[in-house]
Amino acid sequence: MTLALPKVVNFEEFAAWLPENSGVRYELHNGNIIEMAQPVGDDEEVKGFLTIKLSAAIDRLDLPYIIPNQVIVRPDGKDSGYFPDVLVLNRANLANEKLWKKESTLSHGASIPLVIEVVSTNWRDDYYLKYADYEEMGIPEYWIVDYAALGGRNFIGNPKQPTICVCNLVDGEYQISKFRDNERIISQTFPELNLTANQIFQAGMI
Repeated sequence: MTLALPKVVNFEEFAAWLPENSGVRYELHNGNIIEMAQPVGDDEEVKGFLTIKLSAAIDRLDLPYIIPNQVIVRPDGKDSGYFPDVLVLNRANLANEKLWKKESTLSHGASIPLVIEVVSTNWRDDYYLKYADYEEMGIPEYWIVDYAALGGRNFIGNPKQPTICVCNLVDGEYQISKFRDNERIISQTFPELNLTANQIFQAGMI
């Protein structure tokens, strides 16, 4: 469950307000400061597993990418700021990011080849809000990892089942491919990635 604090702020105020080392995660959604639910252990294991696998691919292919620990994604011109669960950063585009050095903030889709959200109780944020903003920013690839089958039935089926939605930007719009069970994830950013949906789902159970 998320808790909206009452004061509406702009992005600059939010960035200046963000408390350091508080142990509480906050995002800015259309001017509203949102206290994010504390992630459960399974969420963290899925995120950690993906970070290891993607980092290995980056290293093997000698790509100019890194996976930073904490980055704010700001849709250009909006009073919103998100902290994705996993973000692949293209260091070659950092010269175009005015807020990077001071606030670890990215606003250009070209800086983010791949962004991943691990679905929790606030699933609508991942399937609607962030989906729309990441698409509008021009982020080429967005994964929605719903290992606990929390999302709406129109996204993950009826009956609900664990699903990974891989959204690829085509002509300015996301095209969605869904992966379940032992299906191999097809990634345009990492086409050689050899990873199945179940391997990701089971990351928190090993």
